[in-house]
Amino acid sequence: MANRSRYLLKALTRQATTFLFRNTHPSLQSLSFSSHFPNPSTSLPIFTKPLSAFAQCSNSRHFSSDKTSNHSNKVEDRSDQEEEDEDEEDFEDEEDYESGEEGEGYDDENASVSSRKKVYTEEEKEAEALDIGYKVVGPLHNDDRVFKPYEPVFAVVQIGSHQFKVSNRDSIFTERLKFCEVNDKLILNKVLLVGSDSQTIVGRPTVPGAAVHAVVEEHALDAKVIIFKKKRRKNYRRTRGHRQELTKLRITNIEGIEKPQNVVVEKPSKAAKGEQNKVPVTA
Repeated sequence: MANRSRYLLKALTRQATTFLFRNTHPSLQSLSFSSHFPNPSTSLPIFTKPLSAFAQCSNSRHFSSDKTSNHSNKVEDRSDQEEEDEDEEDFEDEEDYESGEEGEGYDDENASVSSRKKVYTEEEKEAEALDIGYKVVGPLHNDDRVFKPYEPVFAVVQIGSHQFKVSNRDSIFTERLKFCEVNDKLILNKVLLVGSDSQTIVGRPTVPGAAVHAVVEEHALDAKVIIFKKKRRKNYRRTRGHRQELTKLRITNIEGIEKPQNVVVEKPSKAAKGEQNKVPVTA
């Protein structure tokens, strides 16, 4: 009995579903395809339902993918435009360079280079050299006879922040002197003291009218000095090296004092020495 009741219930449900389906949905034969699907020659409508308020708007909606694509396209267009502008600027700069006119970029570069390397005029060079304590006369020629024999005269000169006692034909090493090259003649004008066998002149602070002439022999480097720094328990150690630039000067003449004349003392001959040693003997 239970099985039969289940079978009857299933049959009734099937009949009810078929009856409801027939009433709600018409058969395929009653449908006219011509009314719903027009001829292929005619343009098919995009929307079968009336358009919504958002769809009736003139502006179309952009989805995220469209935005990225449009943005990428805009970025590419901008980059292309910037490259074209840069190419045009480079071409204009090249034209200015070829024509001899410098643009703004060249002015900026020249300004930066000039700020790093100062350009001195002749007056500025001479003034700075005088402040250090020397004056550049000019290059040494082959016809110049500046080297003289030794004279018993000395002087104390100041070059920069150092003082040197010099005599004729002496050589000294000073810090690197600017605006002078090898074989240039110099005049050391800061003479603090001049002396000889007969007199001594002390300047206040310099001796008026005194000068020391010199020649630049070479520009060299001093011996290396190691600078080592350390801090205990701080893991701090620094090692640095330094070589000071030097200029070698050869003193040629000292002016501003009376020089004693060199008296030549003739040595007696051997015969004269023998006659002096002989003593007359009386009978």
